[in-house]
Amino acid sequence: MVASEATPWAKVGGLADVVTALAAALRELGKEPAIVLPRYRSAPLDGARRVYQDLRVWFNPTSTYTCDVYLQDRGVPYFLVDCPPLYDRPGIYGPPGEDYPDNHVRFAVLARAALKLARHVFRPRILHCHDWQAALVPIYLRTTFRYDPTFAAVRTVLTIHNLGYQGIYPADALGEIGLDEEAATAAGLEHFGRMNLLKGAILCSHRITTVSPTYAREIQTPELGFGLDGLLRQRSDALVGILNGVDYSEWNPETDPYIAAHYSAEDLSGKAVCKRDLLAELGLPDVPERPLIGMVSRLDSQKGFDLVREAAGELMSLNLALAVLGTGHAEYEQFLRELAAAYPDRVAVRIVFDARLAHKIEAGADIFLMPSRYEPCGLNQMYSLRYGTVPVVRATGGLADTVDETTGFRFHEYSARAMMEAVRAALEAWRDRPRWEAMMRAGMRKDFSWKTSAAAYAALFAELGG
Repeated sequence: MVASEATPWAKVGGLADVVTALAAALRELGKEPAIVLPRYRSAPLDGARRVYQDLRVWFNPTSTYTCDVYLQDRGVPYFLVDCPPLYDRPGIYGPPGEDYPDNHVRFAVLARAALKLARHVFRPRILHCHDWQAALVPIYLRTTFRYDPTFAAVRTVLTIHNLGYQGIYPADALGEIGLDEEAATAAGLEHFGRMNLLKGAILCSHRITTVSPTYAREIQTPELGFGLDGLLRQRSDALVGILNGVDYSEWNPETDPYIAAHYSAEDLSGKAVCKRDLLAELGLPDVPERPLIGMVSRLDSQKGFDLVREAAGELMSLNLALAVLGTGHAEYEQFLRELAAAYPDRVAVRIVFDARLAHKIEAGADIFLMPSRYEPCGLNQMYSLRYGTVPVVRATGGLADTVDETTGFRFHEYSARAMMEAVRAALEAWRDRPRWEAMMRAGMRKDFSWKTSAAAYAALFAELGG
């Protein structure tokens, strides 16, 4: 697996969790996965062993990079590509709110280093590439290394975690990553006059996966195809959606070390303890007849915060409390701060990344709100189901695949009106305790573990052969 993130070495979003959990689940199935990622400044090398010294990546006479590669064995081998001029920087992709302008070069070096490792250190049958940051692996195999017998039997799988991020750069940047004019055509990486790395990987990979079945269908439409829907329809025979899984060793109310009391579908009593504990931590009053809505999210319009802002007045007219945790766009951070200031006894906002508090919100909230404009898979709705926190979601992507009428509330139209109809329906159900507890238990008994997802990937890999 080639990726820009993997826990515990580098994490910005869910990609890191998915890469690590999938590799571990494949190992339990008897497969032999390994992960290649950059060694960022934040990644410690304690206990690491150097397995490749002076790995050289040459793009052109003025663009050459030298790397060392370190092995961290956590049951699954992690190969950390150490190239200080490229990776020893603040952040993973750039300073807050920005991208480094040479990210195409940074991840081109990752791709070439992964291919050299595949030749000399860890010989795979499958190269599994995650998002645009690993897109150059299949591109190089179809261009620079197309006559290399080392890779003649190697097959490539591209997983698209979010089509909204494609790796788009000026066309003249091709030379900076060792590609020639042949790649700069409409049949290659050229896309509306620029270089699109994800487009190239869609063309060059043997199979393409997305992180939920519904999202695999949605990205073939103009609405959610981000300009690549036509190409994805052309490659639909190679495209499949495999739902991400959940690591229940981390997200389980029966064992969670962060929450005030443990509970299960058979004994829900601990959930009330968790709610009181969360309210106390957030400084909100404990009002038994007031349901608590939780949100743990990146704060941007993809996650539906434009709807929350539009509906804020109506939302606050109802007898409810709201707890929001996350970071993101400044306009939504400011809106939420102002909302909390206007309703200090009913709204608590924490503009920070806090894993401990995320667990507490999942356990302590009554309802979890995810009104996403689009959601390739989503993990928090699956966490919420396991914690008996009934989700209210927009029926898109993985949200549509994991929440149904027995376990939560869905709305289809992307509008504040439709979202509020679903919220009101959830509040009405919350007041009917037997019905509500039946929904809680139904959700808690759902199984979205990685075992099923990993088996689907293993079957795909077996079909490819290699």
